[in-house]
Amino acid sequence: MPRETDARGAQAPGADDRLAPVLRPVRAGNGFEEALEQILQVVRLGLVPGGERLPAERELAERLGISRVTLREVLRVLQDQGLVEARRGRYGGTFVLPRADGGGEDELRRRIAEVDIEDVLRFREVLEVGAAGLCAAHGLTAERGARLRAALERTREAPLADYRRLDTLLHLTLAELCGSPSLAAQYAAVRATVNDLLDCIPLLVRNLEHSQRQHTALVEAVLAGDADGARETMREHCAGTAALLRGFLA
Repeated sequence: MPRETDARGAQAPGADDRLAPVLRPVRAGNGFEEALEQILQVVRLGLVPGGERLPAERELAERLGISRVTLREVLRVLQDQGLVEARRGRYGGTFVLPRADGGGEDELRRRIAEVDIEDVLRFREVLEVGAAGLCAAHGLTAERGARLRAALERTREAPLADYRRLDTLLHLTLAELCGSPSLAAQYAAVRATVNDLLDCIPLLVRNLEHSQRQHTALVEAVLAGDADGARETMREHCAGTAALLRGFLA
């Protein structure tokens, strides 16, 4: 898998492209709340894994369209919640803390007890099938097509422990490229809940191999402009994940 940081935790050039599906300028009036929501999604989705550094304050503030004072208030909340820590020095910055174990099976069951799994899975399918169809129907520029291919390649090269994070990034990238910021924002939110559910079930190598074949077929259909094929492949892909989650959690 391509390295996104160096040995000191500093981000390599271009590494922040992975945040594009989630980070966007906030609306006036709720800058603090919306910025907090977006950075929480970055952390919950694992787009910046534990131990890695968030983008520099100047970059984050510019991307969110807020002042650095407001951003520091957001980061202070995340630090108080034990999600990030500030480090000083030449290679300092705000680093995401590794996720805690969570307390085992009882805690996992508690986390999903109030989740309407069927509602989450259906909403996810609507958004993903729609995004795939839009990308294929409207076409992608060469630069956007290259981004989608790169996201696919990262999933192919991922070690098992990092697969779900890079799978998430592939799906978020597709949602962003569909051209609807509202859809992309809704998908980022529902994907965070899907990931909470996925954390409750084991990684199955055979399922991941099947998913990778579907990912490849999906990207090929999108880049070929085959909207029907893209929608059908995504529908099947979502159904496979849904079957696993129902089997383990229902």
